[in-house]
Amino acid sequence: MRTLIAKSRVALLLFWSASSGLYAQTAGQDMKRAGQETKQAAKDTGKAVSKTTKHTAHKVKRGTRKAVNQSAKATEKAGDKVDRKTNH
Repeated sequence: MRTLIAKSRVALLLFWSASSGLYAQTAGQDMKRAGQETKQAAKDTGKAVSKTTKHTAHKVKRGTRKAVNQSAKATEKAGDKVDRKTNH
Protein backbone atom coordinates (compact mmCIF):
# COMPACT_ATOMS: atom_id res chain seq x y z
CA MET A 1 0.00 0.00 0.00
CA ARG A 2 2.84 2.37 0.87
CA THR A 3 4.51 1.74 -2.47
CA LEU A 4 1.28 2.56 -4.26
CA ILE A 5 1.01 5.85 -2.38
CA ALA A 6 4.66 6.64 -3.07
CA LYS A 7 4.25 5.85 -6.77
CA SER A 8 1.11 7.98 -6.90
CA ARG A 9 2.94 10.89 -5.31
CA VAL A 10 5.82 10.57 -7.76
CA ALA A 11 3.43 10.39 -10.71
CA LEU A 12 1.49 13.38 -9.44
CA LEU A 13 4.70 15.35 -8.89
CA LEU A 14 5.92 14.55 -12.42
CA PHE A 15 2.56 15.47 -13.94
CA TRP A 16 2.43 18.72 -11.99
CA SER A 17 5.95 19.77 -12.90
CA ALA A 18 5.36 18.98 -16.59
CA SER A 19 2.04 20.79 -16.74
CA SER A 20 3.29 23.83 -14.84
CA GLY A 21 5.71 24.52 -17.68
CA LEU A 22 2.77 24.87 -20.05
CA TYR A 23 1.35 27.75 -18.04
CA ALA A 24 4.61 29.62 -17.52
CA GLN A 25 4.41 33.22 -18.63
CA THR A 26 6.94 35.90 -19.26
CA ALA A 27 7.09 39.03 -17.18
CA GLY A 28 5.63 40.99 -20.09
CA GLN A 29 2.64 38.67 -20.31
CA ASP A 30 2.12 38.95 -16.56
CA MET A 31 2.18 42.75 -16.74
CA LYS A 32 -0.23 42.79 -19.67
CA ARG A 33 -2.64 40.46 -17.89
CA ALA A 34 -2.39 42.49 -14.69
CA GLY A 35 -3.19 45.65 -16.65
CA GLN A 36 -6.19 44.02 -18.30
CA GLU A 37 -7.47 42.74 -14.96
CA THR A 38 -7.06 46.19 -13.42
CA LYS A 39 -8.94 47.76 -16.33
CA GLN A 40 -11.78 45.25 -15.97
CA ALA A 41 -11.93 45.82 -12.21
CA ALA A 42 -12.21 49.57 -12.80
CA LYS A 43 -15.03 49.01 -15.30
CA ASP A 44 -16.87 46.74 -12.86
CA THR A 45 -16.49 49.31 -10.08
CA GLY A 46 -17.79 52.06 -12.36
CA LYS A 47 -20.84 50.00 -13.26
CA ALA A 48 -21.54 49.26 -9.59
CA VAL A 49 -21.26 52.95 -8.67
CA SER A 50 -23.57 53.89 -11.55
CA LYS A 51 -26.18 51.32 -10.56
CA THR A 52 -26.06 52.35 -6.90
CA THR A 53 -26.30 56.05 -7.76
CA LYS A 54 -29.36 55.49 -9.96
CA HIS A 55 -31.02 53.34 -7.30
CA THR A 56 -30.38 55.95 -4.62
CA ALA A 57 -31.62 58.78 -6.84
CA HIS A 58 -34.88 56.95 -7.52
CA LYS A 59 -35.39 56.26 -3.81
CA VAL A 60 -34.74 59.91 -2.93
CA LYS A 61 -37.11 61.08 -5.67
CA ARG A 62 -39.86 58.76 -4.43
CA GLY A 63 -39.33 59.75 -0.80
CA THR A 64 -39.38 63.46 -1.63
CA ARG A 65 -42.54 63.12 -3.70
CA LYS A 66 -44.21 61.16 -0.92
CA ALA A 67 -43.25 63.78 1.69
CA VAL A 68 -44.52 66.64 -0.49
CA ASN A 69 -47.83 64.88 -1.09
CA GLN A 70 -48.29 64.12 2.60
CA SER A 71 -47.51 67.73 3.49
CA ALA A 72 -49.99 68.98 0.90
CA LYS A 73 -52.70 66.68 2.25
CA ALA A 74 -52.00 67.77 5.82
CA THR A 75 -52.09 71.44 4.81
CA GLU A 76 -55.37 70.95 2.99
CA LYS A 77 -56.83 69.08 5.96
CA ALA A 78 -55.74 71.85 8.33
CA GLY A 79 -57.18 74.49 6.00
CA ASP A 80 -60.51 72.66 5.89
CA LYS A 81 -60.52 72.42 9.65
CA VAL A 82 -59.91 76.18 10.01
CA ASP A 83 -62.56 76.88 7.38
CA ARG A 84 -65.13 74.80 9.26
CA LYS A 85 -64.37 76.56 12.51
CA THR A 86 -64.60 80.07 11.03
CA ASN A 87 -67.78 79.45 9.00
CA HIS A 88 -69.84 78.11 11.87
